Amino acid sequence: MNETIMGIGIIGLLFLSAVLVMVSENKKRKQLLQQKLKNSWGQIPNREYTYEDLHHISQFFLQREKEGFFIDDITWNDLDMDRIFMLINQTFSAVGGDCLYDILRKPVFKEEELKYRNQLIVFFDQHQEIREKVQTILSSVRKSSSSSIYENIHVIKEVKIKGKKAQIGFCSAFFLSLLFFILTPNPGVFFFLLICISNIATYMSQKQEVDAYLSSFRSVLQLLKAYKELEKLKIPELKILMEKGKPVQKKLAGFQKGSSLVIDRSSAGGGLEGMLMDYIRMLTHVDLIKFQDMMKSMKESQNELEDLIYILGYIDSMISIASFRKTLPYYSYPELKEDKKAYMDVKELYHPLVENPVANSISTQGGILLTGSNASGKSTFLKNIAINSILAQTIYTCTASFYRAPYFQVMTSMALRDDLESGESYYIVEIRSLKRILDGAKSDANLLCIIDEVLRGTNTIERIGASSRILIHICKENVLPFTATHDIELSYILQEYYENYHFEEEIRENEVVFNYLLKQGRVTTKNAIRLLEMIGYDKNLIAEAKEAVEEFEASGSWKNVEKVR
Repeated sequence: MNETIMGIGIIGLLFLSAVLVMVSENKKRKQLLQQKLKNSWGQIPNREYTYEDLHHISQFFLQREKEGFFIDDITWNDLDMDRIFMLINQTFSAVGGDCLYDILRKPVFKEEELKYRNQLIVFFDQHQEIREKVQTILSSVRKSSSSSIYENIHVIKEVKIKGKKAQIGFCSAFFLSLLFFILTPNPGVFFFLLICISNIATYMSQKQEVDAYLSSFRSVLQLLKAYKELEKLKIPELKILMEKGKPVQKKLAGFQKGSSLVIDRSSAGGGLEGMLMDYIRMLTHVDLIKFQDMMKSMKESQNELEDLIYILGYIDSMISIASFRKTLPYYSYPELKEDKKAYMDVKELYHPLVENPVANSISTQGGILLTGSNASGKSTFLKNIAINSILAQTIYTCTASFYRAPYFQVMTSMALRDDLESGESYYIVEIRSLKRILDGAKSDANLLCIIDEVLRGTNTIERIGASSRILIHICKENVLPFTATHDIELSYILQEYYENYHFEEEIRENEVVFNYLLKQGRVTTKNAIRLLEMIGYDKNLIAEAKEAVEEFEASGSWKNVEKVR
């Protein structure tokens, strides 16, 4: 008797110890998460991304139907917006980054939505305790595989297992054979064993197919659980979003009931209870019956699940943007108007990706033609103009002390290269890129277009002739073109329609000093040959090059070059 009591006591102590360890581990994990939330707030993210990471993140935007204007791939890549996304992305859920990426590619053209976003951003900035509670809940939505949550919930193939009716048949056969065995043990036992063996064999042949979809089901359950936990907080500022999620939760209520039969089915080895449940599943196929219901529900609720991803991801994104604002030396809210004329007025504009950036200001109601040498700051400035227009209409944040402009569609033609897959040369790629801008300029919408080195892929004479006409055709009341060029001739040809600005550098002894300050007027300095000299080119070559330039400027024509002996 004493030995029995002692044994029970030891088992009880072991069980209690296991519970205490679990409680301690959970508490430790919560403390680590809380510390991580505090340490990351207002800091530049240090996450590392692979090509595959960005591919999965982008699917929420790329695979869904799109309405209205969005940032196309050319513009996104020209502006290095992946790096902008990575700079802003401080989300903690598996859906936050997906939604933030989607937000950055879809500029908003209505004040109401942008003001609502700003309201949430400011709220989360000012309410640390609530923010951290929300982030803790959102962090429970985790990726259960290499795919994104969006990819997980989109079942793209039929499950190769028997249908629900067949599974109910297996289950019924088991209970009928059990009843037969109880009523007539002999020969009922043989029939019972035959059904058990048949059910187990059939079950095992289908088990692996079902396992492939467990991560999808877990993703759905995580979304539903996180939404329910957020709803319990009853945050007034989130009421509009929470209301949008109620129909989703209602439609998927049946998905949650009994889901543990399927989700926990791989718990073999989890003790006596786990082993018992595994045998019950194999004999009755009860989890496969529930699996069919869950699969059907998930397929029929794709749109609702996308809404749920957006709701949770949207909240996470707003917190991330609030953190991003903390990392900036200064920022401003944009003044956006629904004017039909294109203009821009920005002060102390700086590029968010540049360390120790130089700020510039510009106010214009017409085209801008930008000249200057390589590395003087032209491309960075042009990108900065476009990036801030996008940030203004997506995260309601400008890296400037002041930004005023109408709502813009943004298109660029900058960092182009040969398309090896299609076999198209640089010039073909470039003129296709420019044509989409020309087509965009024909609409009534305001267009901000950025072109770096127009038609650089062809000869000088045709480049100047064609590029000047392209730039004239996009110079409209509703279009604001910014163009950089090395062809100083364009600054004269287009001077009635484009205002000239430039960047310049200063050569001091054997070094080039750039101040990156935008200045009015066309560039007047010529430093290309001087740079060749600094690098150490042959002195005779340098002298001949200078002489050739002087002769051309005097006569307007080039002389034949004599071969050096």
